[in-house]
Amino acid sequence: MPREIAFEMAVSSVRFGPGVTREVGMDLADLGAKNVLVLTDPVLRSMSPVATVMESLETNRVAATLYDRVRVEPTDESFLDAIAFARKGNYDAIVAVGGGSTIDTAKAVNLYVTYPPTDFLDYVNPPIGKGLPVPGLLKPLIAIPTTAGTGSETTGVTIFDLIKMHAKTGIASRRLKPTLGLLDPENTRTMPSQVAASSGLDILSHAVESFTALPFSERPLPDRPLVRPAYQGSNPISDVWSLQALRMVAKYLVRAVEDPSDDEARANMLLAASYAGVGFGNAGVHLPHGMSYPVSGNVKRYRTPGYVTDHALVPHGFSVILNAPAVFRYTASANPERHLEAAEALGVDVSRCHAADAGRILSERITWFMQRLKTPNGLREIGYTSSDIPALVEGTLPQHRVTKLSPRPAGPEELAKLFEESLSAW
Repeated sequence: MPREIAFEMAVSSVRFGPGVTREVGMDLADLGAKNVLVLTDPVLRSMSPVATVMESLETNRVAATLYDRVRVEPTDESFLDAIAFARKGNYDAIVAVGGGSTIDTAKAVNLYVTYPPTDFLDYVNPPIGKGLPVPGLLKPLIAIPTTAGTGSETTGVTIFDLIKMHAKTGIASRRLKPTLGLLDPENTRTMPSQVAASSGLDILSHAVESFTALPFSERPLPDRPLVRPAYQGSNPISDVWSLQALRMVAKYLVRAVEDPSDDEARANMLLAASYAGVGFGNAGVHLPHGMSYPVSGNVKRYRTPGYVTDHALVPHGFSVILNAPAVFRYTASANPERHLEAAEALGVDVSRCHAADAGRILSERITWFMQRLKTPNGLREIGYTSSDIPALVEGTLPQHRVTKLSPRPAGPEELAKLFEESLSAW
């Protein structure tokens, strides 16, 4: 099979600065929007970011309707609820105010209302769904993140829990990318420390995974440019963004979590989320994310402090990072130099390190962040045991969109071993 010859760089427009949320009404008026749907979650609806958006829309005479039922860690059912709500109004633009859950929900609403499929799974990534391409352009979508983590304001990916499968899956298309991301440091002041920790560790894993992913040139050549995937493998442009995101995480993550009044740290973590988003939005992620999807989907009772929910929840950043040390010990042999370069960006002096130690060195640095930020000590602490591993492996195997980007292939036996190693992180 011929190998890939090209990679494509596609990014959203972003605007960064304290107070830029107040500009959203002017932006939508300039786009000619007349009737806007604003999406948020039940907690944020009474907080200042949503109030600022609604005031800006009213000031600029843009009619708006608020949908406030976004589910933290959305499911196919919560997506369908938002889609059904949106179909009742003739909306010509969408605003998402919240974390990755809200922005991802808005992307799904935009797609399913604009181009209704025959079946919900038609657009969902194969082999779970058909992976049909998005037929055309979507409505304007402005994303206003209130957490510093997912980078969803820069990516063409939307992720959700497929309830019947007890695992996350998603939809990927460059056409899903928001029209504009408004990065306003004022909006992250409301983040509880555990939300800041989880979302910040998501940035860390995004950046390491995209930097260590299978090189784009080792993927199969697509039949036509339209079907070239959004997640293409590591490439020279994504590398720049991913490494800089790691340097920013090393400098600012602990500060932002431990001192919410540190405006410089919070602002730079918001930027780091978008930097990592540009990196992984084009290169992709691999095993830590693929393994995280069944971890999130099968959690039974665990609820993370700082998250206000009515359901069991392990936040996405934690579900990803709990698997990361074991994964990078495993993948390092495929490209030790890249794993050491990632560790260096995270603050490790690698000048005297040997290639054979690359996986251990990177995993130890990640574990240091986990301990400092009071992350659960492995999968066991969030309720899993060895008897759960077959189900976790089963939920990981269909995640081809990301698992096939691992620099070192992992089948059922390898995944089972990685999950076993992840039961305790230290």
